[in-house]
Parts: sequence; structure tokens; C-alpha cells
Amino acid sequence: MGNIFISGGAQGIGAAVAGRFLREGWTVGVYDISVDGPDISEEQGGTMISGHLDVTDPDSWDAALTEFTAHTGGRLDVLDNNAGIIADGHLAGMDPGHIAAQINVNCLGVTLGARAAHPYLAATPRSHLVNMASASAIYGQPDISVYSATKFYVAGLTEALNLEWHDDGIRVVDLWPLWAKTSLADVDAGSVRRLGVNITPEAVADILWDAVHPTNRLTRAKVHYDVSTTDRIMHTARELTPHWMGKIVTRLVAG
Repeated sequence: MGNIFISGGAQGIGAAVAGRFLREGWTVGVYDISVDGPDISEEQGGTMISGHLDVTDPDSWDAALTEFTAHTGGRLDVLDNNAGIIADGHLAGMDPGHIAAQINVNCLGVTLGARAAHPYLAATPRSHLVNMASASAIYGQPDISVYSATKFYVAGLTEALNLEWHDDGIRVVDLWPLWAKTSLADVDAGSVRRLGVNITPEAVADILWDAVHPTNRLTRAKVHYDVSTTDRIMHTARELTPHWMGKIVTRLVAG
């Protein structure tokens, strides 16, 4: 059995990931800015440890990881950089505070988490850093432009660290789901109206489980993980088609 630390683990995808790994008998750290933890029974075989975490504060990261790894003998098999927020609306009319908050949580928070976790991951064989990206990073999305841009950042950081940390024995990957049935999908965006919200948090958790359990060299070489058939098709099509065609398709889906 292993252990996993989840940021933003009190609800949504984070809570689903916690439940998935608890059922497998793992020690699960559920850390969140919220004081209320997820309603998950520990009778599933694993052990849950919960605590406070402000992902935008490096001292908070250090304290949370120190607390969690005190229960694991200093090991950290997986850091799930899950915490994220969203604000919708056109950029020109968006509150500057909402802009800054998204960048701070989705970009700075992920980066600080990776930095703080590195010593623990490097000391644990076959460890993983998992970042939560989004299908909105396939092509920039109107109505959620700042959120979409932060997920491009996450994808770029993932690719860079996948190379940078290779010699440290840390595998770095990310997940690219379309809209999942969480509070983040409660936005007025064209892609929500046209594509719907069809992915469950549990489906994302299952893909994350698979991502940190590669079965061969081919799967171990994988960096970006799609969740549903739709986002897999969109991601593949974006890589194979010219830039202008991606723009047209995005305009049809999200415009």
C-alpha cells in the first residue's frame, strides 16, 4: 500500500480521489482551505488524515506535508495537486480580485506544491506528482479565459518537471478532463451548454489511479491523461489539425 497527499481534497474530484485510494488501503492526506473534510468513511481499508492547507502560502505547504509525512515515515508516493478555482465572464469585465485568485491558486499553488513535495517524492522510489489540468487547455476557452490560461500553465509545468525530475525518479503527469460534475462546472460557459457536464468525479479518480500505476514502458512514458472519450478525441484532433482549424472548432463548441 502507499500514501497520497491531496490538495483541495474536501470536495469534488479531490474527495473522489480520496475515496478511491482509501478503498485500496492507502494512507490518504486530505488537505484543504476548508475546515470541513469530506464525508468519507474510513471503513474502506485505508487511513485518512485531514488538515488545513492554503496552497498559495509556501509555509502552509511545508507545515501540511510535514504533518502528513509524520504518519508515513517520511514517504510520499503521490502528490495530487488538485486544488483549483474558476470564475466565468468576459475578461474585460472581470473583477481583478477574481483574476488574481485564479492565477494564485491554479498556477502559484500548483508550483508551490510541487516545490514543497519534491524532497519527499525524491526520497520515495517510483513516486508521482499529479497535476490537475483541464480540457480547456486544448485551446483557449472564451468565458473562462483566465481559468483556461492557468491550465495551459499547468500543462507546461507538468511537461517541464517531467523532464527536470526524471533523474530524481519522480514521474510527473497531469489529467485533462472536460467538465466534471462538481461546483467548478457551475459556470456560464459555452462549452458547458454545448457539451454538457457528463464526467463524474469518480471517473476522474479512476484515471488518476491508473496514471500512478503504469503497467509498462509505454504507459510510463505517458504525460497527459484524458478522462472521457470526448476530451480524448478533442485532444487528439487538436494535435493533428492546423491551428486555424482548432480555432474554428473551439468557436463552435465554446463561442
